[in-house]
Amino acid sequence: MKIDESKCLRCQQCIPYCPLAAITYSQEEHLVEIDQEECVECGACYRSNVCPVEAIYQPELSWPRVLRSMWSSVVHIHAETGSTGRGTEEMKTNDVTNRFKLGEVGFGIELGRPVLGAKFEDAEKVAMAMAEFGVEFEAKNPLTRYLDIRTGRFLGSWEGYPLDEAFRKTKVMTFIVEFKTKPENIAAIMHRLREVAKEIDTVMSIDLISKCTDSGDIPIKSILDREGINYYINGKTCVGLGKLD
Repeated sequence: MKIDESKCLRCQQCIPYCPLAAITYSQEEHLVEIDQEECVECGACYRSNVCPVEAIYQPELSWPRVLRSMWSSVVHIHAETGSTGRGTEEMKTNDVTNRFKLGEVGFGIELGRPVLGAKFEDAEKVAMAMAEFGVEFEAKNPLTRYLDIRTGRFLGSWEGYPLDEAFRKTKVMTFIVEFKTKPENIAAIMHRLREVAKEIDTVMSIDLISKCTDSGDIPIKSILDREGINYYINGKTCVGLGKLD
């Protein structure tokens, strides 16, 4: 996103709308600017309609900058998955989709989120670490389409575009590395995630899901308790997605 200086009133009303704090006001230059390194092209400032003179605009984006919009804007639809944003319904829809069955555990490793964001190289480091366990990456997640699912590394190209160093350094709002595996891998995976967390330049949160038994028990709870892993049960729920008996 950019600001047309000839239109801008310097009212600064747009500043609070940027989730990456990329919009700043320079008192010396009396100028409101969008830091192009920090801007992830989410369009929040533009769609807010807060600018009284419509000075905020979206320039044409080329590769790899267009990826910022693809992965950060809630209105972008990924052609590969038909989903918006980071492109997955995530694990909180399991009551409907039944993506994770008894004897399986789903992982969603969320990187970035507002303020910090994340780069493709961060996602690759996490994916590579998880590939060591032979996990099954989620095919409906658009990030998976860029990966060699055996190694977790990015492929050499995607639809003719290079997945090179400039691609890896591209910053977006958030990624989610999604996969499923066997419950017996939980402890080793959590240990490995603690290691890889030191190698990435952003924050990480971990979602786990396992299908409850008929009696309502959570199969993976005993594993987490045994390993001393702190967690919140049902910390993320979409109201209205479940089916009533």
